[in-house]
Amino acid sequence: MKTMKYFLEILTAAIFVLLIFTVPIFAEDFEGKCVGVSDGDTISVMHNGVAEKVRLNGIDCPEKAQPFGNKAKQFTSDMAYGKIVKIIECGKDRYGRTIGDVILPDGKDLNQELVKAGLAWWFFKYSKDKTLEALEKTAREAKIGLWADSNAVPPWDWRKKK
Repeated sequence: MKTMKYFLEILTAAIFVLLIFTVPIFAEDFEGKCVGVSDGDTISVMHNGVAEKVRLNGIDCPEKAQPFGNKAKQFTSDMAYGKIVKIIECGKDRYGRTIGDVILPDGKDLNQELVKAGLAWWFFKYSKDKTLEALEKTAREAKIGLWADSNAVPPWDWRKKK
C-alpha cells in the first residue's frame, strides 16, 4: 500500500513537471514574414521554415462571398502581407491552425484594426476581449465599413445558411 502511494506521488510530480515544460511548446509566440492572406482573418506566416496558417484571435471577418469579405481580405493584405509580424499564440483551432493576435511592425494589433475599420465582428462566442467589444460598438455606432449595412449578417450565421 505504501509503495502504491509513493508511486502515485512520483507519477503526479512527473506529470506536473512534464506539463510545466511542454506548455511553452504548444503556445509559442513567434515572429515571421507574412507570406499569404487567405481571407480577412486568416494569414500564413513563416515559422521554423514553414508557412504556418494563423487564424486571427477574437474576430470573424465576412466570408469572401459576403459583402465586405474582399475588402477585409484586402485590408489584411495591405496591413500584413510581406511584413514581419509577431504572433501572440492563443492556441489551435479545430483545423489545427494557430489562433493568435497579430502585431504589425508599427506595434498595432491587426485583429483590433480590422474591427475598428468595420471589417470584422468581435467573435464574442470565443473571446471575452473587452477592447474588441468596444471597438465593434464604436464602429457600429459610426456605421463604419460593414456597419453601413443595417442588415449585415455575421459570418457564423452566413456559414450556417450555406
